[in-house]
Amino acid sequence: MKPFIQPYQYHFIHKQMQTLLNAQSASNDESVLRALRTMATERLLEIVADGSDEQQQFVQALAEVDNTEKAEKLLAQLRSYVIPFEVTEQEIKKLFPKVKKLRVPHLAEFDMFTRSYVNWFDSGTNKTFLVTRMNQKLVGLQGTLTRINEKGICTLCNGYEEVGILLVEEKGKQLGTYTKRGNYICTDGEKCNQNITSLERIHGFIERLKK
Repeated sequence: MKPFIQPYQYHFIHKQMQTLLNAQSASNDESVLRALRTMATERLLEIVADGSDEQQQFVQALAEVDNTEKAEKLLAQLRSYVIPFEVTEQEIKKLFPKVKKLRVPHLAEFDMFTRSYVNWFDSGTNKTFLVTRMNQKLVGLQGTLTRINEKGICTLCNGYEEVGILLVEEKGKQLGTYTKRGNYICTDGEKCNQNITSLERIHGFIERLKK
């Protein structure tokens, strides 16, 4: 099979399988476990609703795992079907044309099979940059990320992690005015990406800041 799932879908499947395994460890009630497997199967099949029979059969098998060893083998196999997040240094620079001497990180250092976005701190501009794909187009944000050394709910992934306040400055409606908007996001982009099981939050965040 060719790759057919996005990184966030991989994380969604992973969490569904973990929920099933946890339930099997905590309960011997077969009716409860059957109901959970049915629910998981329905959720996972939604991912490949328009996919091939082979894809649907494979995803359905994921919801039928009954031990950790099987789950790990299937997840390793599933990883080979992930479509990695793709972006080049040149594409990133085009997203931020007004930023002179933008320092783009070595993209090879990112595990693109687990990422729905890339982010980095540029010490030259003292700004944090974020790049993702939305409506099949690359979009970028730049702002100031202030660490608060506390855990909280991340706007992008909905996980409870170490967060900071990302403030993005946009031009106001009146000439020469600016508006700052932002919210709490994970300070660790890798953890954040692993928590993302839907693109709804990150897309909503970008839409609010781009208004």
